[in-house]
Amino acid sequence: MRLGVFTPTGNNGWIASATSPQYLPTFELNRSVTQRAESYGFDFSLCMVKFRGFGGETRFWDYTLETFTLMSALAAVTDRIKIYCSVGVLSLHPAMVARMASTIDSVAPGRFGINIVSGWNRQEYAQMGLWPGDDYYEYRYDYSSEYVTVMKELWERGQSDFTGRFFQLQDCRLGPQPSAHVDILAAGASGRGRRFAAEFADFNFTSVPDGVEGLHRANAELAAASAVTGRTVQSILLTSVVLDDTDELAHKKVELYNAGTDLVAAENRRAEYARDYTGASSAQGARRLKAKETAGALIGSPKTVAARLNELAAVPGTGGILMSFDDYHEGLDRFGADVVPFLDFDIHDHTPTVHPLPT
Repeated sequence: MRLGVFTPTGNNGWIASATSPQYLPTFELNRSVTQRAESYGFDFSLCMVKFRGFGGETRFWDYTLETFTLMSALAAVTDRIKIYCSVGVLSLHPAMVARMASTIDSVAPGRFGINIVSGWNRQEYAQMGLWPGDDYYEYRYDYSSEYVTVMKELWERGQSDFTGRFFQLQDCRLGPQPSAHVDILAAGASGRGRRFAAEFADFNFTSVPDGVEGLHRANAELAAASAVTGRTVQSILLTSVVLDDTDELAHKKVELYNAGTDLVAAENRRAEYARDYTGASSAQGARRLKAKETAGALIGSPKTVAARLNELAAVPGTGGILMSFDDYHEGLDRFGADVVPFLDFDIHDHTPTVHPLPT
């Protein structure tokens, strides 16, 4: 079972609250978090891509680090952990990203991967003149399909003459090529998003508000899409962890964070989700915001969190769990010392989890 850490590349991590830990993203913070995760046996570190925050009193995600430059630096100060960047496909040409990936592979051979973000936040790209129009919501996965095809051709052959609807290459060259396979990850909970993951990705990120039952459904949908493509694609569950000595104390932390919820930032985020008139991102986003983003989170004592993780890891088709923490240093240290001993699976065994996929 793969465990990953969602590195805090945006201010205050993943909690839009004035009463949660407050901090700015820095290289030193992310270096410390990633090295801690590596020391505790985590398999991968992943960072988001974000070009515009949501404001409010906490200025939520108004401060973010660029992913490729940061992760290249993290690759140089780690030894084993995989380093996964996120790319907003509207922001960079795939041939350029393919070269950047090959360069980072030379820093960390065989440890680099890319998370494909097809893009739902119009304002992020419109501010740079990169938003192609709201009809992009309808064809964004077609765009991403060509995007990944271009990268894979360059990585595998070192040359591409790809001609498609969105990209046209003329004897485009890449050298050196990566030394090993570059993992492709894709976030997408809609049917179209899962079909894209089944065709092009190694892993599909998913978040579910109802725990094990929701993960069973998500994995079954992914398995059905994978059966059509003939590929084996596993899910990686995204969740948040809030630890304390007892369940009661952990839930009191959450109550404190909820009391300070940045309502302006939350509303700005909800409004951006709602712009996606196809519903592919808005429905899931609305569910999370309504529950103040605690639905599906792992909240409690080390034994409680470990028990929840054991249940999730046992769901067929689950390839990994990606975690964010309210307090990254304290949370990771407690996780490594107090949660890992109660896990039923070996986090140091990074071979693919053998589960029959649901039918």
